[in-house]
Amino acid sequence: MSETTDTTSNLPMSRSKLSSILVSIAILLTAVQYLGFLPAALHRLPEALVPNFAGYLDLFFNFVKDDLGLFAFTRWLTGLLQVVLDTTANLLFGKRRWPNLGPIPWTAIAASMAVLGYYLGGWKMAALVAFTFCWTALVGQWKIAMQTMSVLVVAAPTAFIIGLSLGIAAWKSPAIDRTLKPILSVLQTLPFFTYLLPAVIFFKVGPTAGAVATTIYAIPPMILMTTLGLQKVSPEVVEAGHMSGCTKFQLLRHVYLPSARTEILVGVNQVIMLCLAMVVLTAFIGMPGLGAKLLAMMGSFKLGRSFEIGVTIVLLAVTLDRMSKAWVVKQPEHFERGTPLWKRHIALLLGLGAFVFFCIVAQFVEVASEIGRKQSLSVGKELDTGIKWFLNIEWVKATTGFLRAFVNVQILIPFRNFLLSIPTPAFILLVTAFALWLGGRRQAITALIFFSLVALSGWWDRSVITLYSVISAVSIALLFGLPIAILAARTEKWSQRLLLVCDTAQTFPSFVYLIPAIMLFGITDIAVIFSILIFAMVPLIRYTIEGLRTVPPEVIEAAEMSGATRMQKLVNVQLPLALPTMAVGFNQAIMFAFFMVIIAAFIGTQDLGQELQRTLAGTDLGKNFVLGICVSLMALTFDLTILKWSSDRKKFLGLEE
Repeated sequence: MSETTDTTSNLPMSRSKLSSILVSIAILLTAVQYLGFLPAALHRLPEALVPNFAGYLDLFFNFVKDDLGLFAFTRWLTGLLQVVLDTTANLLFGKRRWPNLGPIPWTAIAASMAVLGYYLGGWKMAALVAFTFCWTALVGQWKIAMQTMSVLVVAAPTAFIIGLSLGIAAWKSPAIDRTLKPILSVLQTLPFFTYLLPAVIFFKVGPTAGAVATTIYAIPPMILMTTLGLQKVSPEVVEAGHMSGCTKFQLLRHVYLPSARTEILVGVNQVIMLCLAMVVLTAFIGMPGLGAKLLAMMGSFKLGRSFEIGVTIVLLAVTLDRMSKAWVVKQPEHFERGTPLWKRHIALLLGLGAFVFFCIVAQFVEVASEIGRKQSLSVGKELDTGIKWFLNIEWVKATTGFLRAFVNVQILIPFRNFLLSIPTPAFILLVTAFALWLGGRRQAITALIFFSLVALSGWWDRSVITLYSVISAVSIALLFGLPIAILAARTEKWSQRLLLVCDTAQTFPSFVYLIPAIMLFGITDIAVIFSILIFAMVPLIRYTIEGLRTVPPEVIEAAEMSGATRMQKLVNVQLPLALPTMAVGFNQAIMFAFFMVIIAAFIGTQDLGQELQRTLAGTDLGKNFVLGICVSLMALTFDLTILKWSSDRKKFLGLEE
């Protein structure tokens, strides 16, 4: 097994040696800096040499906005979008706008959605849906939840239609596919604040800007999954379509799209989850709803009420996730010729019946129509009191105090200061060496260019602090996540349980992770790291379990027959074969950490996220894009490098499908 376990020995000698030379130069530069002999220009790029990228971008955006008339066009679109959003708002929570059609009673929505849940996934799904909507109403959060949903029901279908269309175009045209791929890579790594400011400038503060930002944010996975699904369609199926005389449109409508149904519906699931995540975050640009209420409660440190709203967001996320996943696996129903119409559409009729019944009931029973603050079962105040009591318990205070004093002061802050003390060229060389050693020459050149651009942006120190938070959180996540995943992977029962926990945790909107961090650690560096850590641990655990479970049984049996102990099997057989899959989890953990570190700016940081949040108060579109691109370039560097290593390793081990 020595051939499979030794990764570095398979690297070309020149590549490994060059990496060592780059690291040696970086160490030498840092040592000279510590001795005080390094010129200031080599420690940090002088301001005079920093290009005014933000200014150039502002000029470009102003040209597009004013001279090309984009601003006038988007304001016209805003008017159309406002009509649609007013309609959904009227229906769902009774916003007093034309047309005055709503609000629909909460019981009617809950009952009809429960019927839909039963149709998609049986009684368990129906119970989950009913519980979610009843909880939302009974704790007095129906109106703010419907404010969120009124935007979601517009943004998700729009993202689906645009994503599906662009996915079909990319599948048909290699040129469009090549053009879209790098754009999608950047869009998927841009921090969410970079989506918000352009939406505000072009589409006004509030629901319209929230809907636009949410739609754009959710489009990329729909494009990717549509293209993937259409590319995987069997040639035999297509040939059968040709033989039956289908036109190009008929072939697409009746052959390609039905054959790619599973991938397209997976894309729909991702669109829904990204829309829900983003529509909560649009609270930063005046979007009312659950996100705005959560932001207000956390800002006033009402953690009990924050927790209650967080539970509502989680329940909605889990419910929408489970329903869309059930839609993926549910096969279309076929009926014999002559089956009555009511039998074919029994679920639809039951849903309409439940909807009409509760609409009528709501006219006579006030609670069935709306639950006010006095009738709600909210226990936010009691939770606030309970949380304060818990945090004042001596051992809790001692533990959190020790962690703040020791981990924060003795580990995190010194590590941050060390990274900031490294000269910019040395830091770039270290990242380049890492990319060269792990991914190869192309990845090294990419890393060199990307991090050099970050240095030229003028936001180097803020970028390093962002990277410090990511490295710290992912390192601690590895320390705790890997042992948990390895232990769980030993039995099928515990693997399934932990994967279920990961599935659930992955549906949590990112804001929710800030609540325990603030509760335990207040406004400190450790709170930031803790919130990122929880979010980043999910993919690490998931892919470690998946990697260990996919190790071929015959390889494990061979190790057992040779007398290997459990630890020897793990170290010498299972982990080396699982590493390529685990690397994908590690990569996703880094991507999640880059996303979450921007959210954590709400806690109070000194990184790019904090600067991005400040841009929302003005119209600094150029600065906003420069900051967002800095985050994207750093994230893409690690993404491209780690995925290249994983792919190469799978080829070497013969694990590619």
